[in-house]
Amino acid sequence: MTTEEEKTRPTAAGARRAIAGRLSWGLADQAASSIGNFLVGMYVARSLGLAAFGAFTLVWVTYGVVLNVSRGLASDPLVVRFSGVPDASWRAATARASGTALGVGAVIGVVSMAAGLSLGGRLGGAFVGLAIVLPGLLLQDAWRFAFFAAGAGRKAFVNDVVWGVALVPALVMAAKAGSVAGFVLAWGGSAAVAAGYGCFQSGIRPRPALARAWLREQRDLGYRYLVENVSLSGASQLRAYGLGAIAGVGAVGAVRGAELLLGPFLAVLMGVSLVTVPEAARVLRQAPHRLGRFCGLLSGALAAFALLWGGALLLVPDWAGEHLLGQVWDSATRLIVPISLGVSAVSFGVGAAAGLRALAAAKRSLRCQLFASACYVGGGLAGAAAAGAVGSAWGVAAANACGSAVWWLQLRAALRERHHNSVPEVRTS
Repeated sequence: MTTEEEKTRPTAAGARRAIAGRLSWGLADQAASSIGNFLVGMYVARSLGLAAFGAFTLVWVTYGVVLNVSRGLASDPLVVRFSGVPDASWRAATARASGTALGVGAVIGVVSMAAGLSLGGRLGGAFVGLAIVLPGLLLQDAWRFAFFAAGAGRKAFVNDVVWGVALVPALVMAAKAGSVAGFVLAWGGSAAVAAGYGCFQSGIRPRPALARAWLREQRDLGYRYLVENVSLSGASQLRAYGLGAIAGVGAVGAVRGAELLLGPFLAVLMGVSLVTVPEAARVLRQAPHRLGRFCGLLSGALAAFALLWGGALLLVPDWAGEHLLGQVWDSATRLIVPISLGVSAVSFGVGAAAGLRALAAAKRSLRCQLFASACYVGGGLAGAAAAGAVGSAWGVAAANACGSAVWWLQLRAALRERHHNSVPEVRTS
């Protein structure tokens, strides 16, 4: 064995351990976050019934859009440009990015407050509650991204655990109150506790006054990420609102209930997604001819896992399902097959999306995301008009399959283009 070979083996082994470590903390953090989300959904479904659960879901998907606005403007540029930088640079950037997240929460909170007051009733009260808790929710999420940028995934995991611990007594009190708004306040209030703990963990005070400067500095990335992020979450919101208008709020609750059953797999999917782009970039840098194979194996494994999980859900006895979701179980169980197929189709596109990001093919990536979002809304609403919640679930499954096909076509085109041009463009985060 040569000296060079002796040096290479420990380096390769160390790289594998590093990948495993990053993946482990990503999975652990997402598991902690998803357990909290599942706990909230289960409590609302069991405590309030199908119609109230549908109202809570409309607030939930609205939060999803706002969260992606915050990530696009604040968190994503932070991760891209300030991962692995000197501590002083990371701290200064984190103060501005977290301040931006707070500002987004405050501004959109005002809009949510106005909408809630104008709507009135149970749904209006829920949106008023969302307005109150948005700043804390967005700040807590910003800390997660900041810690991963610093290579401190353990801190992100601990922060989500703190949220989960604070959530338990809050949900107990909300169940006694028996209102959708109470559950929204319990969920967001416990996030504010974790957000405050994040300030303690990092030793950083968010600087909302510097949000405008941050947006100006990151405008070349932030606004593009904003469009990419919001297109999918906005499509989810439009589908939920449209389904509620076409088939009733109960149909929205049924779809959300089925999605909750897939929660453990979705936690794995999101945890893996935290590290797919950096790992694809490393493959591109070290062995570019293997990027397509890496993306294919990643997508195939995730899609197969989604199908296995969906198959396992079909074996769950009714008594167990009713214990988890109460009245929502009967409606949700009818949607397991189409929603599992839809999630599997989305999973098959994850590897292609990671490959496009690693290749820095931003125009192709944005094109794919916009197409997939349009298909999602169109398929979901056309299906709802044809057959209610079940039709909407099948429409989304077909739309997701079309979207994943486009992701792969664009990745193949980008790989051919790179081969012809022989100009490496690698994104490392």
